[in-house]
Amino acid sequence: MSIEVALHELAETLAKYRFAYLLTVRDGDRAHVVAVTPTLTGERLLVPEPGRTTRANLETRPSATLVWPPADPGDYTLIVDGAAEQRDGQVTVAPTRAVLHRPAPGHAGSPTGCGSDCVELPVVPETAS
Repeated sequence: MSIEVALHELAETLAKYRFAYLLTVRDGDRAHVVAVTPTLTGERLLVPEPGRTTRANLETRPSATLVWPPADPGDYTLIVDGAAEQRDGQVTVAPTRAVLHRPAPGHAGSPTGCGSDCVELPVVPETAS
């Protein structure tokens, strides 16, 4: 079952993590991974001062994944996929999917095919009330 989570709840989740890995794809479909400290600004994640390889990758493939590793091996990893844009020397990522993930020891799998302990965090923009 998926539970929709508003962006302010994503911000609360992000506060539990110290840094993330930004994943982009380079020529030859190889991953490029760098450690970053993104912040949530409005409805986008802001990654300041991306390197030249990250910028070049996003020019041709404007999607990115951010992975926040857990502080403790038994905790969840936060994974956020999104559409990336470059502006003013920064990368912004508009989240399209967020999931908390950790291995589930002894878990036989689920009907969805996930053999791990996963919590889907669909990203839903705030609506004006």
